[in-house]
Amino acid sequence: MTSDAIATVAASADVLRHPEAGEHLLTALEKERAARFRHESGRVDFTAAHILVRLCAAELLGVPADGIVLAQHCPDCDKDDHGKPYLPDHPGIAVSLSHTKGVVAAAAGHRPIGVDVELITRSGTLLDVAPRVLAAEELRLVRQHADPARAFLRLWVRKEALIKIGRTTLDGLAALDLSGLPLDLPGERPLTGRFEDFQLLDWVDEAHGAAVAAVSTVPPRVVVLAPPAG
Repeated sequence: MTSDAIATVAASADVLRHPEAGEHLLTALEKERAARFRHESGRVDFTAAHILVRLCAAELLGVPADGIVLAQHCPDCDKDDHGKPYLPDHPGIAVSLSHTKGVVAAAAGHRPIGVDVELITRSGTLLDVAPRVLAAEELRLVRQHADPARAFLRLWVRKEALIKIGRTTLDGLAALDLSGLPLDLPGERPLTGRFEDFQLLDWVDEAHGAAVAAVSTVPPRVVVLAPPAG
């Protein structure tokens, strides 16, 4: 089954065990950035995310992962050691990546795409920023929800994914009103919703205890690229 947009989530350790994985996939700049992390866990998550996005793009294109070159660029400071990721050799393909403690997500598509992942255990901590990043109606719905922290986390990953695709910025989150989208997902099945011209795919990855959101102008499809080692 082919798709114009795919997204995936996995444990960092599982990505590094993938048959095509290895730090040989990383550029010299990525290796330098990975080495800056003070803690090994941060280095592992960074490395896994940058490998997983290659696996995701390779799956989309039907090519080996070692044929995927990943670069980043920040238009604000004109530096290449952070910023929006892209594939120099495949300018028609969009990619996105995200990582949290022990879990990484990636997405690739023939259209612009963004992805975000957060651990469900972080929902209580993140809730503290709700008044600063939610629209008035979103905040009302979150406060009335049976599980406000979980409801906020759902909005948070959606908004972060929309930042990745370029629809908004951190400073503009409160002006982005997603209150028309449901806060509760149908069990373990992903939920597809529409916001403006974007298709949002939401799901909870119970195996990794993570909330995930992917957004594109076409419905993203969830794929499994790094299954747990048996």
